[in-house]
Amino acid sequence: MSKFFTTLVLALLSFASQADIRIFACEPEWAMLATEIGRDNVDTYSATTALQDPHYIQARPSLIAKVRQADLVICSGAELEIGWLPVLLQKANNRKVMPGTPGYFETSSMVERFDATKNVDRAAGDIHPLGNPHVQANPHNIAQIAVALAQRMGELDAENAAVYQMGLTDFSQRWGEAIKNWEARAEPLKGKRVITHHKSWVYLERWLELVEVANLEAVPGLPPTAGHLSQLVSRFEHGGADFIIRSPYQDDRASSWLSERTGIPALEVPLTVGGTDRATDLFSWFDDIINILLGASK
Repeated sequence: MSKFFTTLVLALLSFASQADIRIFACEPEWAMLATEIGRDNVDTYSATTALQDPHYIQARPSLIAKVRQADLVICSGAELEIGWLPVLLQKANNRKVMPGTPGYFETSSMVERFDATKNVDRAAGDIHPLGNPHVQANPHNIAQIAVALAQRMGELDAENAAVYQMGLTDFSQRWGEAIKNWEARAEPLKGKRVITHHKSWVYLERWLELVEVANLEAVPGLPPTAGHLSQLVSRFEHGGADFIIRSPYQDDRASSWLSERTGIPALEVPLTVGGTDRATDLFSWFDDIINILLGASK
């Protein structure tokens, strides 16, 4: 084979390997997971950051443009993004990524969702009849979602399906080892009692065997009230809880107020990648969660 022909073949293979899937992710963890699997073959964009509440995002023109250009939309689903995603999809008018098409991927539907309810009365607060959508807080869920996502990416980009499976294999091996490490380190956390700002931590609690004893929000999605916080002081001023947990995008005044009056440590825990300076990828994100909880339990 001539040197010219060899160079040409390598160039063509290189060109083919760079065939991107343009991905619009609703949340940072899914953008990062797609990057772990697809590497250079995907171009990912996250509509939200860890410092934003994914329930409430403005459907601004820049996001519409990103959805219009996307080959794949990845979102938590279970109505987490119901206030803004339908508007983006409608205005983008990209038939490839509409719900029910291969270009739309709902991560929470790939795992068991907890706390489903038949109550659809919004007066009851920020509820999710299809189940709690914050499935990313259990790394076993992420492992399961990764398998389904790699399969979907291969369907959309058959030419690089083997690449996505290789990416999945590599990620799954490293992720499995990391889970073993996290679970070993987190043994002292079993049975710890937590007060959460919002019911965002159901999957983390089940994974680490934490016990949720109260929420700062009397009504899910509405700011904590003075009356409810006073009741919590009466209930916990002599013990009964080990941590107060909130996400970085939630106002710290309620948790700090309760902490000052009860002595219970108030913790800011990242709910996704980027929630702290240390949580720069999927692995360091869970490292940080475990470190924060262990640090407060000493």
